[in-house]
Amino acid sequence: MDEIYYLTSREAKLLLISKGALRVNLDLRKTNRTWEIKQEDNEFVFPDGTRVEREIIGRIARDEGSVYFVKDGGVYKAAIAGEHFYKLVPTIPPTIEINGIRMHRTKEVNPLQDTRNKVNTVKPREGETVLDTCMGLGYTAIEASKRGAYVITIEKDPNVIELARINPWSRELFTGGKIQVIQGDAFEVVKKFKDGSFDVVIHDPPRFSLAGQLYSEEFYRELFRVLKPGGRLFHYVGNPGRKYRRKDLQRGVMERLRKAGFVGVKRIEEALGVVARKPEKRERRD
Repeated sequence: MDEIYYLTSREAKLLLISKGALRVNLDLRKTNRTWEIKQEDNEFVFPDGTRVEREIIGRIARDEGSVYFVKDGGVYKAAIAGEHFYKLVPTIPPTIEINGIRMHRTKEVNPLQDTRNKVNTVKPREGETVLDTCMGLGYTAIEASKRGAYVITIEKDPNVIELARINPWSRELFTGGKIQVIQGDAFEVVKKFKDGSFDVVIHDPPRFSLAGQLYSEEFYRELFRVLKPGGRLFHYVGNPGRKYRRKDLQRGVMERLRKAGFVGVKRIEEALGVVARKPEKRERRD
C-alpha cells in the first residue's frame, strides 16, 4: 500500500513558518511518528518525493475545518460532493461532517472518548460477536474488536465507507481481520441474520429525522430476534429537542424497546443513550 500523508491547517502552518527541513506528524496524530519534509525553492518535498507548492500549503493553512492528504504525487481534500457534501473534520480522531452536521460529539468529549463511553455500556468480551448497526467511520467496531470481539458492522452510505478508507483512524476496519463490513440499509440487512446470532448489539443510528425506521418497534423486534438470550443492547439516542422543546425522544425509545421484549431498559446519561437486554430463556420480563 502506497504511503499517504495527511495534512491539516495545523501542520500546514508549521511548514509555512519553518526554515529548511521540518519533522511533522502526517497521520492525523494517530501515532507520535513524525516525517521529514524538506523545502526546496518554493516547494515542500514529502518523503515519497511529491512536491507541493507553497501556495497550496498556504490554502490548506487557511482551511481549519478540513483534512487534506498527499498521495501518488497529488494533493486532495478528504471530501466527497454528490447529493450531499461529505468531509473529514480534523478533530482528533476525525469525525465526518455531512451537509455541515457532525456525526460525532465533539464539544464535551472527543470522538474516541465518545466511542468508548458507548462501548463501555455493553462491555464486549473476548470471543463474543457484536453487531454494529451503523458503521460511520468505524470507531465503535474497532473499539469492540480491540476487546476481543468479532464485529459485523453495517453502513448504508458508500460515500461514508469511502471516507473511512481514507481516514487513517479507520484503517483497522479493513485490515484487522476481526471486522466484517457490510454495505446496506441496516433495516433490511438485519432481517437476513439468523435468530440469536449476536451477544451484543450497538445501535448508533443517524438522527430520528433522517432514519426514523431505525427507531421503530418493528426494527427493535429484529434486534431482539438476532440477540442471544441474555444479549446486551446499547442504543445511542442523544437528546435532540429535550433542552428547548421539552421533547424526550429517549422515553419513546425505551417504551418501544420494552414492547419489543427487552428488559433492564434504562438511560445511560454519559453515553446519551439507553441500555437493554434480552431475557434469559427462563427469565421473566419486567
